[in-house]
Amino acid sequence: MNSNTPILSAEDLVVRYQTGSRQHVDAVRGVSFDLYPGQSLALVGESGCGKTTLGLGLLRLLPRLGSVPHGKLSYVGKDGKTIDVLKLSRQALRRWRWEEAAIVFQGAMNSFNPVMRIGDQMADTMRAHQVGGVKPTKEQIAEKSAETLRLVRLEPKQVLPSYPHELSGGMRQRVLIAMSLLLDPRLLILDEPTTALDILTQRAIVDVLSELREKLGFTMIFITHDLALAAELADRVATMYAGRIIETGSVRDIFSSARHPYTAGLINAVPPVTGDLPTLASIPGSPPSLATLPAGCAFRDRCEYAIDDCATTDPQLDMIEGRAEGLSHTAACLRWQDVDSKREVVTADV
Repeated sequence: MNSNTPILSAEDLVVRYQTGSRQHVDAVRGVSFDLYPGQSLALVGESGCGKTTLGLGLLRLLPRLGSVPHGKLSYVGKDGKTIDVLKLSRQALRRWRWEEAAIVFQGAMNSFNPVMRIGDQMADTMRAHQVGGVKPTKEQIAEKSAETLRLVRLEPKQVLPSYPHELSGGMRQRVLIAMSLLLDPRLLILDEPTTALDILTQRAIVDVLSELREKLGFTMIFITHDLALAAELADRVATMYAGRIIETGSVRDIFSSARHPYTAGLINAVPPVTGDLPTLASIPGSPPSLATLPAGCAFRDRCEYAIDDCATTDPQLDMIEGRAEGLSHTAACLRWQDVDSKREVVTADV
């Protein structure tokens, strides 16, 4: 596949939740992006900004009252053919998931059947999602299960006969990552995979993901509110607020020269890992209700750069000259030229 061809393209995507017989809330509003082979995209923002809903919408895993009433979602498969994910039949969608795209949820314990051994759950996954309609043998299942567990630094003889409650939180999370890779998907979505884990276990999960990306070369969407993780695992960052992507750019552009006041506020609220401790500034107020969004820019009531035009204009993403070759920098702000994150965020990869 040509690396200049996006593996996943979203265009003006809307995710809607029905809240009453004639009422609804758009939790994702007009999101567009291109994701290229081998690239890692971090979705960052406060809780409730639409990150998880977008991830679920991309795989059509929304709850019963959720829908995608508008937009396009194109994916280029292993065979090089482009498909419209939103038009896949139920059966075709089932084949597409896990074989082409998989998701790792936060809270691994809730993703397992508590009364089934890990080995049985991995076997069920491989039987239910047969590649090419061919039923795998017991030997093939055992070999593939053991192989994926070793990829995430787990010992198959210990893990396969265990029940979920017999494993630590970090081990369960790594098993979940291993299960997502059973059918060698090209796209992996991770939703807060390090939430509720201690800092050393988080470090282990990050190291595992870095190794897996280098070895397997899959494309990744990493949903997080942890900016340090985003800076380390991602090539590209997209900031979400009130259901929209309001800034995109390379890791270097976002963390050293943010051009949306919200992104800059998130960065300036995080203490640096080196140097003197600067004055930390939290973002005042809280995100607006998606059911009663204000006119104009949804961030204006919390923004120090707001002007009168912000009350009537909901700005679209404006192209900014980025510093990373091949990765554009965009921001949805009328005054992006006046905004800066004011300090560098030092990471190993920036």
